Amino acid sequence: MASNAELPTRRLGRTDMEITPVGLGAWAIGGGGWAYGWGPQDDRASIEAIQHAVRSGINWVDTAAVYGYGHSEEVVGQALRELPAAERPLVFTKGGMRWYADRMREPLRNLQPASIRAEVEASLSRLGVERIDLYQFHWPDETGVPVEESWAEMVRLLEEGKVRAIGVSNFDVQLLGRSEAVHHVDSLQPPFSLINRSAGGSVIPWAEAHHTGVIVYSPMQSGLLSGSFTADRVAALAEDDWRRRNPEFTAPRLARNLALADWLRPIRWPGRE
Repeated sequence: MASNAELPTRRLGRTDMEITPVGLGAWAIGGGGWAYGWGPQDDRASIEAIQHAVRSGINWVDTAAVYGYGHSEEVVGQALRELPAAERPLVFTKGGMRWYADRMREPLRNLQPASIRAEVEASLSRLGVERIDLYQFHWPDETGVPVEESWAEMVRLLEEGKVRAIGVSNFDVQLLGRSEAVHHVDSLQPPFSLINRSAGGSVIPWAEAHHTGVIVYSPMQSGLLSGSFTADRVAALAEDDWRRRNPEFTAPRLARNLALADWLRPIRWPGRE
């Protein structure tokens, strides 16, 4: 992929994809007005941020159908169309979260095979691509379908060429093992940060043992570790920003997390303090 900058790359598990250590997560790009929104967003600014990331050397974007109930994928798709073909990044997305007319209602975690297939087709259309580079289950199913049936449908999508690689997000070791018995799990996406390190003692070692690639989400704990957060900024978050009800953004954890971010400042910006 042509770029104005070069970053090192690593192979994603056993796939043929070489990805940069940092990707661009498009959760917030989905905007506000839904169960896990980040408040209002400027779509033009989001598109420009994606394009800036790509031209800075980042070669993959990770989104999901549920982010803004399709809106994040639409914005990513527009950013792709505005980039020269040679500069377009790899596109990763996730499915298995079906939403309701009531946008603030908790989405249903649905991995029924027919639902998965319909979601893939919808994501392909919103993204404007012929094939999704990495398609992932967003969360484990809560409808009662065995994971073996869900994963077999993912394998069929892989064989049909609709997706290039298949992975999971938020799966535990048991579900990973059951999926692996059907077909190799190409990638795993757990939450992981200096605040939330539980994946380091469970699913990440499993992934290493099974040659499954790992791309974590919320490595900056949804902004808390970015160095730009303060208690005042948390208090000023949009009313529909999901972080307002997240324990890491409320007392008593908020003070501890902001102290950690401050302690990390000399490491994040060496030579500036």
